[in-house]
Amino acid sequence: MATDKTASLDDLVGQLETGMTIGIGGWGSRRKPMAAVRAIARSDLTDLTIVSYGGPDVGILCALGKVRKVVYGFVSLDSIPLEPHFRAARQAGAVEVAEYDEGMFYWGLYAAANRLPFLPTRAGLGSSVMEVNPDLRTVADPYDGGEFVAMPALHLDAAICHLNRADARGNAMYLGPDLYFDNLFLLAAERRFVTCEQIVDDLAKEGPVERVRINRSMVDAVVETPNGAHFTSCVPDYDRDEAFQREYAATGKDAAAWDQFRDQYLDVSEDEYQQAIMKAAR
Repeated sequence: MATDKTASLDDLVGQLETGMTIGIGGWGSRRKPMAAVRAIARSDLTDLTIVSYGGPDVGILCALGKVRKVVYGFVSLDSIPLEPHFRAARQAGAVEVAEYDEGMFYWGLYAAANRLPFLPTRAGLGSSVMEVNPDLRTVADPYDGGEFVAMPALHLDAAICHLNRADARGNAMYLGPDLYFDNLFLLAAERRFVTCEQIVDDLAKEGPVERVRINRSMVDAVVETPNGAHFTSCVPDYDRDEAFQREYAATGKDAAAWDQFRDQYLDVSEDEYQQAIMKAAR
């Protein structure tokens, strides 16, 4: 009999611990597991290391003091180039950072997914990446000479990704234009969680089977969270909520606006959040 891996957001957060290194899938302000991020925001978790192609996931958790360190290739809201709350935390020195080239970041996930300590890459050579990450080392090509950056594996204690569809066993499908390396986040982690727009019985009826890039061996629990990527995009189910994103971004420079945003949208249950954004959209 197939194993049922369905769980709740409370179950997911209950598997996380203070001090963990947590990878968050998606890309910028696209298909982020925001329902899970909001659940972490409501929790007592602190001292987290967040590994992400960052967006509002990073900004919100930094603004709430949940984060000790951010490991990233970028942190952006896409249509708004700079994530304001991460920018504020970074400029204030409130968080430690490891800033990598996007390709180096990918290579670090790939190394961890394959249980390797590092992978060699030319990315970063001759750039300030080596200066801002003084712990990086280089290695010599044992065959033809030459120098490579030894990109260390980005091992994760836990990873959370949001997909369009999943089944109860943990197989998951993306329906939009890109997987955003969610498979590598899950493979690089010890505890693996998928949130999804909908849990279905038969993924083959939802789209091309080649879009099932997350298989059940890569997932420990799956949580159905309709509209769970809001306010980021989750195409084709929905686009980014640009008006809401602008409202969020404006709180980066207004403490009173941030307090109001937090009270209305973060210090509430997920059901209350969804009701609030439906009311705001009317």
